[in-house]
Amino acid sequence: MDTVKSVVEEKPLVIFSKSSCCVSHSMKQLMSSYGANTTVYEIDEMPNGREIETALKRMGNKPTVPVVYIGQKCVGGANEVLSLQVQGKLVPMLIEAGAIWVWNKTSAGSL
Repeated sequence: MDTVKSVVEEKPLVIFSKSSCCVSHSMKQLMSSYGANTTVYEIDEMPNGREIETALKRMGNKPTVPVVYIGQKCVGGANEVLSLQVQGKLVPMLIEAGAIWVWNKTSAGSL
């Protein structure tokens, strides 16, 4: 768990992903659509990827990817992120964490 905590420190938005996971890809695209400053860790391409995946499992993340951290806080996986989006809470969280700086509400209607 220390490995996970150390890689999310001081980063506004972190996604733990696997390069072949279509749900992970969707989360990365969603954050990109907001213009978010996202740090992505493809755990299947990292030397310590198994260690990180084990830590994510121990932290209760099932499935282990995608896992999204906003402002050093674990938000969860795709279901939790999409729930925040539907409730209108995702963008304010991203702004508060410093992951996005400018938000144009008129462009949000197309999302």
